Amino acid sequence: MPSDLMQTPETTHRIRFQDCDMLGHLNNARYLDYFLNAREEHVLQHYALNMGQLAQEQGSGWVITKHQLAYLRPARHAETVRIRTQVIHFDNSNLVIEMQMLREDGLQLKALLWSEMAFVRLPGGTRTDHSDALMDLLDTLDVEQVEYEPDGFDDRVNSLRKQLKKARKSEDE
Repeated sequence: MPSDLMQTPETTHRIRFQDCDMLGHLNNARYLDYFLNAREEHVLQHYALNMGQLAQEQGSGWVITKHQLAYLRPARHAETVRIRTQVIHFDNSNLVIEMQMLREDGLQLKALLWSEMAFVRLPGGTRTDHSDALMDLLDTLDVEQVEYEPDGFDDRVNSLRKQLKKARKSEDE
């Protein structure tokens, strides 16, 4: 795999009316859809990986085992948000993807998601190891600057918020 792959791809998305509650805020359950759709787009566009095709060819794929999601600021109807996704941890059969929803300018965190996944053999769903090629790809994509600790989600939220606050302050100067 080339070493110049984008570790943290991002795309913008407009918040749709049908995805909002009566206050015009993105419905809490719909955040997952926006995050997972963005990640699917990132993986296809930047790594040429079609997850359905991969599952058929290898007879295995990732299943989500846990989500940790912090709602920090509302995403509002018709607003454009920026979504970043990145691999922050992996081992022989596990993967953790961090997904950030930010204001369009990228300077304010609206929500943060950690999705933990297990690589399983299909159709039985028994855990299996990543292939050597997938391990190489994950090694290239892993964002080592993010300190992943299974119980460190709240610390990561606080760290990102401080980092973005500093960036906003710099913009204002």
